[in-house]
Amino acid sequence: MRRDPTGPSASVLAGADVVLVGLFSAKDKEFGAKLDLLAASVKAHGGRVVSRHVQRRGVSRGGAARMAVPFSRRTLISSGKAREIAQACRAAQVEVAVFVNPLTKHQRAVLGDIFGCLVISGEDLLALGR
Repeated sequence: MRRDPTGPSASVLAGADVVLVGLFSAKDKEFGAKLDLLAASVKAHGGRVVSRHVQRRGVSRGGAARMAVPFSRRTLISSGKAREIAQACRAAQVEVAVFVNPLTKHQRAVLGDIFGCLVISGEDLLALGR
């Protein structure tokens, strides 16, 4: 299982089962279209999307001013959502998790350990296309 947080090679998605993950503000009405676009990019790189996981940041958890702020600097998403996705990744033997959101090297490493698979962002997929 590859967990290199420095960035994926072009072959990392070829034939891989992939989960899509995104943290979105409750104000973002286009989150489904963003996931669809990411899924198309994964497919173009030879991956197969097996599930999608969305965490919405709403007004109830910190007010409207915090809707665009990550739940955690370590994982971006909440700990409960991270555990839920980790369980889904292990059950489906997922090889790669792709986040809609940009991720730091540290977030990729922490999430990779939690999920048990390589974790990349949509930005990484754009870099593969170059």
